[in-house]
Amino acid sequence: MAQAHETVHRLTTAHGWSADEVAARLELVVIKTSGDKITDRPLAEAGGKGLFVKELEEALVDRRVDLAVHSMKDVPGVLPDGMVIAAALPREDARDALIGASSIADLPQGARVGTTSPRRAAALLNHRPDLRMVLFRGNVQTRLDKLERGEADATLLAMAGLNRLGLTPQVSPLDPAIFIPAAGQGVVGLECRSADEDVLALVAAINHPASAIALAAERACLVALDGSCRSAIAIHAAPEGDGGFLLRAAVFALDGSEREAGEIRLSAGVTAVAADEAGRGLGTDLRARSGELLKL
Repeated sequence: MAQAHETVHRLTTAHGWSADEVAARLELVVIKTSGDKITDRPLAEAGGKGLFVKELEEALVDRRVDLAVHSMKDVPGVLPDGMVIAAALPREDARDALIGASSIADLPQGARVGTTSPRRAAALLNHRPDLRMVLFRGNVQTRLDKLERGEADATLLAMAGLNRLGLTPQVSPLDPAIFIPAAGQGVVGLECRSADEDVLALVAAINHPASAIALAAERACLVALDGSCRSAIAIHAAPEGDGGFLLRAAVFALDGSEREAGEIRLSAGVTAVAADEAGRGLGTDLRARSGELLKL
């Protein structure tokens, strides 16, 4: 909902709409997804992260809505036919945040860490094999409440979600060069029907080119890796001072015992097509070196 309200605000500002025009043009339709409803087991056991978008895309197909607002880390790499990510909002902080300790090294021996993300769990175990992972599902506040009740010693959350909700627990952001985020983390994407020219034109005004380029590279890499919903895959296009990006990717064994990684630089001014090609190239290379880790 915070992301949907941000989208409304950006559309209103970009087009100079009055309050009456907003009321006439826009309607927020709340759709509770399977990913929201299933909280008693890991997403991988229930069908994967696509559970956060399935009902929204069905509403687009049925024309019950014209625009779907997504956290792009929840969107599978391949969209249904006739759908397109029409715009990306300016990327929030893409880093993961550790809550409960000042660093991974400072976690007590054998500490319980609440997460159901294969990527976060595997990356943590790659650093600290002694840690124990415990089931942590639910929205941001639910996870913070679970931590407060002592159901785990620490947890990991996306900085983007904490920032958007204005929640400021004591957090320790993790260096994305070492603890690589998920593809699309921190990016709000707007999905619509590819033939809906009116909506495409409407949202073009709020597309953030740099975020869209980074997103294109990350998602292309993800598609090339072709892992399952159980795979532990990390991909991030880190912005550099000259306007380019350093695209990093890593694949882990689920127990953290193995890690394969690679990186490629995208020069300033790179086009979406070139970013896509670079991402696919990195993903193809990494897949050739880590195929066994992806066979889950």
